[in-house]
Amino acid sequence: MSAIEELQGAVATVAERVGPSIVGIGRGTRGSGVVITAGKVLTNAHNLRGDEVTVTFADGRRLRGSVAGFDGDGDLAVIDVDTAGANPVEWADGADLGVGTAVFGAGASQGGGTRVTFGLVSAVARAFRGPGGRRIDGSVEHTAPLAPGSSGGALLDAEGRLVGINTNRIGEGFYLALPADAALHARVDALARGESPKRPRLGVAVAPSHVARQMRRSVGLPERDGVLVRGVEDGSPAASAGIQAGDLIVEAGGRVVTDADDLHAALAAVDFPFEVKLVRGTDERTVQVGGGAAATGEA
Repeated sequence: MSAIEELQGAVATVAERVGPSIVGIGRGTRGSGVVITAGKVLTNAHNLRGDEVTVTFADGRRLRGSVAGFDGDGDLAVIDVDTAGANPVEWADGADLGVGTAVFGAGASQGGGTRVTFGLVSAVARAFRGPGGRRIDGSVEHTAPLAPGSSGGALLDAEGRLVGINTNRIGEGFYLALPADAALHARVDALARGESPKRPRLGVAVAPSHVARQMRRSVGLPERDGVLVRGVEDGSPAASAGIQAGDLIVEAGGRVVTDADDLHAALAAVDFPFEVKLVRGTDERTVQVGGGAAATGEA
């Protein structure tokens, strides 16, 4: 059998085994999803627009599903929906993916049916921004072509086992997927139980560090690394602590902050209350961000 014939057979096998387990998410197939267990579908958080969503199965059935668990920062969500007739996909260990590994992309096509493509892993340990702007590390880059509406679909091995969840296109012919490793499996299991993660947030919108330096320079202030606050949500922990637009955050929870990624990392490691060091004009001060639930926002 020639290599072409083997590849044709592999694509056909993957499509037959996994096709019914791939669903469309949203009207017009905004994204794709994967049946992970009876009554549960995994997808990207950025595919959802509310607590309910239309789920379209490969056989054309359309059902209304509800969100069981949502992780916007991690770009994952699990949907409760009747999956009768669609078997769950089998998980493999996505941690074993390396450059050159053969993979298959599976996504929903409009009106039902599954699209399966072939590619190779082209890089590992990549990163991208989640819907809330947080950096998501550890993703896999591959070349299996994905049409619009494929995000949230499956990345599979030659046996049709799940090795990743496709997330987004990063350039002409390259795509990213979250590897289906033990850590991802644990996060998905928690979402399926309805356990949406609660991460501390200040409730501020911030500007990139290079913008902060430019703005301070433009008004005659000394340059300083940090994150410039460009907005504060009413009623947020930041507002209660007295943080204002124009403040430069240079430390949070004892960690030095030079950019938004540093701030997100610091917030992920703290419990309320904690201290934030900031610069207002030329004055450096420390405020305490304390108690109560954190507000939503970019940081």
